[in-house]
Amino acid sequence: MTERHTLVLKNDLSELQRLAQWLEACGEAEALDPKTLFNFNLALDELVTNLISYAYPDGGEHTFSIELWREGNRLIASLEDDGVPFNPLEVAEPELDAALDERKIGGLGVHFVRKLLDDLSYSREDGRNQVRLMKHLSVRGNL
Repeated sequence: MTERHTLVLKNDLSELQRLAQWLEACGEAEALDPKTLFNFNLALDELVTNLISYAYPDGGEHTFSIELWREGNRLIASLEDDGVPFNPLEVAEPELDAALDERKIGGLGVHFVRKLLDDLSYSREDGRNQVRLMKHLSVRGNL
């Protein structure tokens, strides 16, 4: 098992830049291949954007955390916040075959997150949302 990397962010969209920089540093520290790092960045960016935009209807300042680590050939991240309950697994799959003007709004970002990752899970414990992301790493020396 490798070191666990932790980042605490505020519910402000300007924090997305810090997230990307942090992930880049973690990727270098863990010798991750660029494609895996890109996919994780895209998935976390989408989830964090949703969290910042919708989890805190009171409009006050809040913080949330992201933890990233490797276990064998898996890259795992945990996103934890105290916002309103939101299970991304309950978001309906978008109607990709429907005409654009007939599609329901929303769900496309979570759809992409599901496609980018190998596993996505959710739990709500002690008033906190916990989303866990997992991606298998390439076996060729990228571990």
